[in-house]
Amino acid sequence: MGWIYVVVGGILEIGWATGLSMSEGFTKPVPSMVTAFLILVSFYFFSQSMRLLPIGTAYAVFTGIGAAGTALIGMFFLDEGISLMKIAFITLLIFGVIGLKMSDKEEKDTGGAY
Repeated sequence: MGWIYVVVGGILEIGWATGLSMSEGFTKPVPSMVTAFLILVSFYFFSQSMRLLPIGTAYAVFTGIGAAGTALIGMFFLDEGISLMKIAFITLLIFGVIGLKMSDKEEKDTGGAY
């Protein structure tokens, strides 16, 4: 269940990060309210995940999903430009998050400490 919480929180982070851009420094009321709501809900899910997952892994996955997703939204929907280097580093980030998740499972299976 912890992984569901962290993934949902990370996806919501994509929403609020995008909303920050659309709110133009919190000068537009509707995007600002949506952004504030998404921040609260995102951090609620993230906080729930930390009850069940190691904090380092949970935070890395949460921010990794948010960073990669926000970068992709920027490239594909906000005209921030697409480059091979951006895609390569987003891919590297995703593999890093997957590696953290896999290493967390290994530690639990072998009885290792967090």
